[in-house]
Amino acid sequence: MLAAAPLVVAAWAPAALGQAQPIPVSLKVGGFVKLDVISSGYENSDLSAGNLGRDYYLPSSIPVSTASNESRDIDFHAKSSRINFEIASQINDKRVAGFFEWDFMTTTGDERVTNAYSPQLRHAYFTYDNWLFGQTWSTFQNAGALPEALDYIGPSEGTVFVRQAQVRYTMGPWQFSVENPETTVTEYGQNNRVVTDDATLPDLVARYNLNADWGNLVFAGLLRDLNYEEGAAIDDNEIGFGVSVSGKIKVGSRDDLRFMVTGGSGIGRYIGLNTFNDAALNTDGNLEAIDGLAAFVAYRHVWTDQLRSSFYYSALQADHDTALVSSAVTKRVHSLHANLLYSPVTKVTVGVEVMHAERELENNSDGSMNRIQFSAKYDF
Repeated sequence: MLAAAPLVVAAWAPAALGQAQPIPVSLKVGGFVKLDVISSGYENSDLSAGNLGRDYYLPSSIPVSTASNESRDIDFHAKSSRINFEIASQINDKRVAGFFEWDFMTTTGDERVTNAYSPQLRHAYFTYDNWLFGQTWSTFQNAGALPEALDYIGPSEGTVFVRQAQVRYTMGPWQFSVENPETTVTEYGQNNRVVTDDATLPDLVARYNLNADWGNLVFAGLLRDLNYEEGAAIDDNEIGFGVSVSGKIKVGSRDDLRFMVTGGSGIGRYIGLNTFNDAALNTDGNLEAIDGLAAFVAYRHVWTDQLRSSFYYSALQADHDTALVSSAVTKRVHSLHANLLYSPVTKVTVGVEVMHAERELENNSDGSMNRIQFSAKYDF
């Protein structure tokens, strides 16, 4: 991610009480510039202009309708381009570093004339010794297991994917964190989403990283306190929990197998880009956690020094109590992807990716999407 050589500058910082000395500070600049050209075909209806599902694979946006209305859209954008900075210094025997990163993916803009989009914050954190403070990937997520994809995420329905503020402590292969809590709720008999922001306790994560010559495995556990308060009618909390196993296994000298399996109750916000909610309300105004299972598997094959491919399958299953929610909520989503990537020189990649995805509701109605994506990227 941070490919540039560090630029070392001098800064003044206190070395001891009442005394100052120059401390070298390193600055690294990284990121990439990327063009995406996306052609999407839908079995039922289509996606309106401005829908995020046209810029990247958003499982919950696959149109589902009883009408037969096939359509196709094409979009060009450079919104996944990003830039990051790492500023670090060595103070006595401790390394202190801050990291910032922005892209433009989920902000609104206008395609008519200027295609202007505001930056969005991805990461903003600093590390001191074994501690991390700030916003970055949830400790429950193993970003290193994600396949090489042209899509913004790739196996969107099958992966844990959350960036949020947290405090994390690393102790050898172990990591422990307290993270920003948030609960998403489906109201009784509805197909909606209430973001409650009523939590009183943080989400808790424990993780173990196993690294070996053959690859790596990550085991993670999540414990949550789901909470919803709304006037005198609703005031309830429910325990949520999840476990995830993921990894990257070497195959031969250059290929690898990547995977993730995540399951639990009340973890809808953490998997599948919140395709389904954490909990549903019953007739008494109490929360009932929704169970879910998500998984993906990917195989990466290196054809030559310049040519490589990834093939991956991703799936999500939600276990709703249909007595509590509308039958129009998502029951399952799955997708199949294949790509071919070519790097004519180091740091430049062009490629094409094809995918097929299907979404099914609890009432058994469904819809599908086919997509072809071309991308060109320069890493720096």
